[in-house]
Amino acid sequence: MQRLTITIDDDLVAEIDHFIAQRGYANRSEAFRDLLRGGLAQSGGATAGNHPCIATLSYVYDHAARELPKRLTKDFHEHHDLAQATLHVHIDHDSCLEVTVLKGHASEVKAFADHVIAERGVRHGHVVMMPVEGDHPGHSHGAHLRPKR
Repeated sequence: MQRLTITIDDDLVAEIDHFIAQRGYANRSEAFRDLLRGGLAQSGGATAGNHPCIATLSYVYDHAARELPKRLTKDFHEHHDLAQATLHVHIDHDSCLEVTVLKGHASEVKAFADHVIAERGVRHGHVVMMPVEGDHPGHSHGAHLRPKR
C-alpha cells in the first residue's frame, strides 16, 4: 500500500467529512478509496478491457419512437449473454424507464450500454459499472463472482 499526500480546500474537506459521517466510515482513507474506486468505475478506468464486471444500465426512452422498442428488443436478444434482467416502468403516455443488469467483460458491457444509450429515441441513459472477482463472467456453478473491495 502507498501513502499519498493531497491538498484540498476547506470547503471540500467539510463536504468529505460530512460524507464520512453520513456513511459511517472509520476514517478518511477508506472513504477516499471508495470514492476513487467509484470515480474510476464511472470513467471506465477500473473496468476497462477483459475484466469481469456487473453493471446497471438505466435509460428513459420514447416508446412511440419509430421502431425503437423493436430495435431494443432485437439488441437485447442479440446480447442475451450480457443482459441478466430488466425492469420496465411506464413513466407517462410517451416515456418508459428501463433498468437492466448486465454482466460480462467490461469492454463488451460498456460497448453494449453505450450502443443502447445512443439509440435514436433514448432520451437519457446512464451506466454504472462495478468490477467483480472471478475467472469468468458467465454462468457457472463452480465459480462465484463477488464485488471487488
